[in-house]
Amino acid sequence: MEYIVEIKNLGKKYQSLNGEINALENINFSIRRGDFISIVGPSGCGKSTLLSLISGLIPKTYGRVIINGRESPDVPDEIGYMLQKDQLFEWRTILENALLGLEIRKTLTKRTKEDVVQLLATYGLFEFKDKYPSQLSGGMRQRAALIRTLATKPEILLLDEAFSGLDYQTRLAVTEDIYFIIKKEGKTAILVTHDIAESISMSDRVIVLTKRPGRVKAVHEINLSCKNRTPLSSREAPEFRHYFNIIWRELDVHV
Repeated sequence: MEYIVEIKNLGKKYQSLNGEINALENINFSIRRGDFISIVGPSGCGKSTLLSLISGLIPKTYGRVIINGRESPDVPDEIGYMLQKDQLFEWRTILENALLGLEIRKTLTKRTKEDVVQLLATYGLFEFKDKYPSQLSGGMRQRAALIRTLATKPEILLLDEAFSGLDYQTRLAVTEDIYFIIKKEGKTAILVTHDIAESISMSDRVIVLTKRPGRVKAVHEINLSCKNRTPLSSREAPEFRHYFNIIWRELDVHV
């Protein structure tokens, strides 16, 4: 079994004015290459902190984060991070926004720019490449943000509540788009979400965390009887309600 991400006994403690806060405790799980994983849990349980630890943006207190078989104290090149807000710069065109990561990494060349233009064409944004973010819908902006992330060719995508800022109808459409792009590009994805239905509809596995300090309470392999699985078709599968009810009960902090 080839694992692209291995989390071993990972923990994080913060110092605050009121003393030490134990955010995450003894987190253990592994992710296979090409998997789509969702992480759910009560508010404040450390879901976003976990993504920050995996990405190397903040230091761990103890434990190990292993990416492609190695540990690194820096932000691994294999990782791309997509936040709740698209973070597009309003004064830059869609193409200029999509090239931003390459500029920061100093890897912008004629060839890499052509690759980004091809991504825009493949995913329906070529005709908008010279437009500005304010001229695009919320769903199109999220697609542009994903293309900006894909431009640096990460193997692993971290999605931190990436769809929560959208209205419900747009959110359903965007999850379809993003799921299709991630699968077509062969990426490994880790999604943090509060939405149980979203986690089930998009994921190969759902990891449920306890209330703070966050620990792994359960891991669910999602097996749905869909011929051509998409986030929307997943919601129609007979097994969907079963998974929803189990995870809902596990997230009840009073149980």
